Amino acid sequence: QVQLVESGGGLVQAGGSLRLSCAASERTFSRYAMGWFRQAPGKEREFVAAVSWSVRSTYYADFVNGRFTISRDDAKNTVYLQMNSLKPEDTAVYYCAAGTSAWDLKQKSGIDYWGQGTQVTVSS
Repeated sequence: QVQLVESGGGLVQAGGSLRLSCAASERTFSRYAMGWFRQAPGKEREFVAAVSWSVRSTYYADFVNGRFTISRDDAKNTVYLQMNSLKPEDTAVYYCAAGTSAWDLKQKSGIDYWGQGTQVTVSS
């Protein structure tokens, strides 16, 4: 059982930046593809970004448009989401997820574990 704990959310003004972190409990972290999803009030949870276990592949949702960067540090069992040029529509609870394939995560499938989420609020 892998436990995922997100941190780094908060309140930021439009145009600002935040870096989310997701720490995993297991050393097998390096064997998982990792991803970030978000869910705004009244909306379905949607894919944001994913990185393969080998870091050879990264995927982003179209709305990211170069503003976010996903990365991982296997030595620290941690995946990051650097978010720049934030917009009010980026306001959501952001969730970390672990799965077997970054491509599957992009399709919202093959998800083995979820984190509890961290709130990101972008004010206009």
